[in-house]
Amino acid sequence: MDWADTPEQAAFRAEVREAFVDGIPSYYRERAARGLDSDWGQDRRSGDPDRENAANSWTDALFEHGWFAPHLPKEYGGAGMSPMEQFIFTQERAAAGAPQVGANGLALLAPTLIVHGTDEQKAQYLPGILNGEKLWAQGYSEPGAGSDLAGLQTRATRDGDEWVINGQKIWTSSAHVADSIFALVRTDPDAPKHRGISFVLIEDIHTPGLSVRPLVNMGWEHGFNETFFEDVRIPAENVLGEVNRGWYVGMTLLDFERSNIAGAISAKRRLDILTDFLHSEQGQSTTHVSPVTRTEIADRYIESDVGFNFSFRIISMQDRGLIPNYEASMTKLFLSEVTQDVARTAVHCFGLYANLWDEDDERSPARAFFTRRYVLDIPGTIAAGSSEIQRNIIATRGLGLPRS
Repeated sequence: MDWADTPEQAAFRAEVREAFVDGIPSYYRERAARGLDSDWGQDRRSGDPDRENAANSWTDALFEHGWFAPHLPKEYGGAGMSPMEQFIFTQERAAAGAPQVGANGLALLAPTLIVHGTDEQKAQYLPGILNGEKLWAQGYSEPGAGSDLAGLQTRATRDGDEWVINGQKIWTSSAHVADSIFALVRTDPDAPKHRGISFVLIEDIHTPGLSVRPLVNMGWEHGFNETFFEDVRIPAENVLGEVNRGWYVGMTLLDFERSNIAGAISAKRRLDILTDFLHSEQGQSTTHVSPVTRTEIADRYIESDVGFNFSFRIISMQDRGLIPNYEASMTKLFLSEVTQDVARTAVHCFGLYANLWDEDDERSPARAFFTRRYVLDIPGTIAAGSSEIQRNIIATRGLGLPRS
């Protein structure tokens, strides 16, 4: 790998940075300075004028430069960036604290539609994603099928020109603000476990029989939901890819999802917030950083750089026309655990002050940011494929070890 930008890449990086100076709303910059992440999709439907204005302004700024969909080919309305240009763009966006736009529809569904969709499906679904108006939720996990996703039981039964869906999904991110939902459902209960699954598109999340109920996490945030399907009817043509071959369609999508190149930047930003606080007047008066904890902080900085290089490896592969598989699992595994370790190291620095949860309490270290992150980052090693699943992928596909 060559870590240095070529002259063309350096010019593109400079163009992106200049565009971001005025293009990124102050709302997002201020949140990033406090270490807070933002969710573009939820911001757009929040009902909060500040959040909605920030999301819309950021969307307009990206459209102005043709950067709303960096990863999609120009013939589909994307920016047609090369993998390395996408890396530079995402690196600069994450460093500036701006959120990714388009949510699941743009990040996950659109690339999968391009690979597996018919011309009619692309014409029907891509425009709404690419103009930023349609928000999609992902219906994968179920109460009894999370890490073992192939054990899903939500059924779709063919009835003439329709599929009738019954079952339940859980951890459905942002379904409460979504317009549509894509899901994996079992269409042949007699087929082997990884077969008999189809990938379906439900264009209207308010279709009769489909209900969304909130799940509030232990940080008192509402990002997840559970979704119920009771005789939900969709047109027969709303299957993406082949019927009973949806597992392979879904795995294509997850390879895109696991190619994380912003996690290392987020970890580094949080470490900078931690060290800034430790050097502040409040930090020096309320914390005692032992030599062991200093070593922990140094380790976290090193790990954030290692994570960056994991991500850079993936982009280098994609730039050569390769599709990362176990490499993406390595990156997801490593960075999700580093994120948790950063929060854990921070609370080690704060001692009993780490128990303070109220960000407005003047005694709360760093406005209780790391205490909240310690709790909120717990799902990071479960979401998008648990660490155990990632290790299995690395072992079997990367090291060639037997499955049993």
